[in-house]
Amino acid sequence: MSDWRNEVNYLVHESKIKVPYTWSVGDTGSRFLRALRDDKKILANKCPKTGQVFCPPKLNSPYSLEPITEWLELSGTGTVTTFTERSYDSRAALPEQSRIYALITLDGATQALPHLLGEVDFKNVKIGLRVEPVFKETREGHILDIAYFRPTGENKQ
Repeated sequence: MSDWRNEVNYLVHESKIKVPYTWSVGDTGSRFLRALRDDKKILANKCPKTGQVFCPPKLNSPYSLEPITEWLELSGTGTVTTFTERSYDSRAALPEQSRIYALITLDGATQALPHLLGEVDFKNVKIGLRVEPVFKETREGHILDIAYFRPTGENKQ
């Protein structure tokens, strides 16, 4: 019996697909993103059963499945828990985006927020680095209204 995969000459068609779409981020997402956009505030919410604090906020706790109704405002400062650097060039898609990605546990939160680091060389990034948010001048209601997180003065020795 022959293997049909060895008999097929695969064809590749190059094209560009543009599919515009919209969706609702819901009540929880809207409240979080409006606070970023309008007030430069970072909100979180807290599970009533486990005490876990989520940023970005969640509608229901993934641990207890309970609805989350308690909201908190975080200072925005936090600690880098892990990080990596993008080694490929994506200037065509994201020309102003940082090349350093990190998980940041914001003060008061128990879950890490994935975001970008800026104003720091990769060689100077360490686990435990204290960071603060830098907001864009013009904000649109998106997680990237925080342009990136930068080291705080707490890191200087």
